[in-house]
Amino acid sequence: MPASRPIKTLPKAKGSRRSTASATPTARGYLDGQMLIAMPTMTDERFERAVIYVCAHSSEGAMGIIVNQPAANIKFPDLLVQLEVIPANERIQLPVEAGDVKVLKGGPVETGRGFVLHSADFFIENSTLPIDEGVCLTATLDILKAIAHGQGPESAILALGYAGWAPGQLEQEIQQNGWLHCAADSELIFGVDTGAKYNKALRKIGIDLSFLSNEAGHA
Repeated sequence: MPASRPIKTLPKAKGSRRSTASATPTARGYLDGQMLIAMPTMTDERFERAVIYVCAHSSEGAMGIIVNQPAANIKFPDLLVQLEVIPANERIQLPVEAGDVKVLKGGPVETGRGFVLHSADFFIENSTLPIDEGVCLTATLDILKAIAHGQGPESAILALGYAGWAPGQLEQEIQQNGWLHCAADSELIFGVDTGAKYNKALRKIGIDLSFLSNEAGHA
C-alpha cells in the first residue's frame, strides 16, 4: 500500500453546485486563498451557512473546502484505522494532536476522497500544494502517517470531498448574490469551534447577520 496514494475513504458520491453573492472578486480577479461566505438566502441546503476556503480559482474554474461542517460520527483516529494507517490497537497511543484533527464535510464532490488543509510547516515534495502564505493542501496518505506519528503539521483539518465550480460558474454565483468573501485566517480555517465560523467570517467584513437577512434581495 504505497503511502503516496490518494486518501480514499467512503464510497464516492456525486454533487452538483448551485447557489445564488454580493461581493466581487479581488483586484486580480480570483479568490484563491480567501474565504467564501454563503449568503443567508442560500437555497442549497448543502451550502447553507457554509464557509469555504478557496484552494484554487482561475479561468478554468474553482475548488474549495467547506471548513465549518463537521462530518457526523466520524473521528480522525477511526479513519486512521479504516485506512490502515495504524492498527486498531494503536489508536490509544496516538499523539494528542492527532486526536484533535477535525473531520469535516468538505463538499459534495468526490466525498470518498480526503483532503488535508494544513499549516505550511509540513511539506511533501510532489504531493503538497501551497495555496497561500501559511496554508497548504495535501491529499495523500503520507500526511496521515506523519500526523499519526507526531510528525505532522501544527494545524490541520481533514475534509471529505470538496466544492467545485466550472469555468465562470463561481463568478456567476457571486453576481447572483450567492457569496460574500473575506480574507482567510488561521482561526477560520483550523479553529475547533466550527459552529462559530459563519458569524465570525461575517464580522470580519463588518456584516450584521440579522440586518443582512432582512435586507437580502432588496438591492
